[in-house]
Amino acid sequence: MVDPFPVVRAGLVSTIGSTPGLEVLAEASSADEAVMVVGGVRRTRVVVLVAMGLAGDRDSYWLIRTLREHHPGHAILGLGSNADPHVVSRALFVGADGFVDKNVELDEFLAAIRSAGADEMVIAGPAAASVGKIAEGIERRRSVGLRLTKREREVLAVAAEGLTAREIAERLGVRERTVTTHLARIYGKLGVGNRVAALRLAARSGLVSIGPAE
Repeated sequence: MVDPFPVVRAGLVSTIGSTPGLEVLAEASSADEAVMVVGGVRRTRVVVLVAMGLAGDRDSYWLIRTLREHHPGHAILGLGSNADPHVVSRALFVGADGFVDKNVELDEFLAAIRSAGADEMVIAGPAAASVGKIAEGIERRRSVGLRLTKREREVLAVAAEGLTAREIAERLGVRERTVTTHLARIYGKLGVGNRVAALRLAARSGLVSIGPAE
């Protein structure tokens, strides 16, 4: 169970832990802590609940992607409240196996965890009525993402913080000319003429979040 808010996390841990057939193996309040504790769990099939409230460079999306890469056998569920299709589709795109809204009834919440543990895709809550929009969002991200290399996506993500080419170069440990070359290629692949347009398209596709990292 990963949630940045102690009271919320304690309530969820208590609820899950008191349910027959379910056991809480670990809990964490941050992405770094989650990576560490999940890595220490010696089970072949684990359901990891990731609240979408994690912020900063290592936010909920970063954590989902990292857990998926390192623990492909685990089930990962995004957990949010009144989440719109954009949030749900982005969570699924980076590696989540499903999404559960905190507004669902308790029985549905627990059933979603069991279903995820049984290797089923789960979308529980209001988002279930927007499956079409969620699927469209995933396809749009895939379409944009596949056009760019890993390094180009990294450059674009840092550019979204509002840094200059020189500052991006310093952050990534490359030359400024290399950054400008990457940016030019990104503009060409996305069919845009400048950074603002590239970031706007990438933001709509859920590949970046515009603004400084927290």
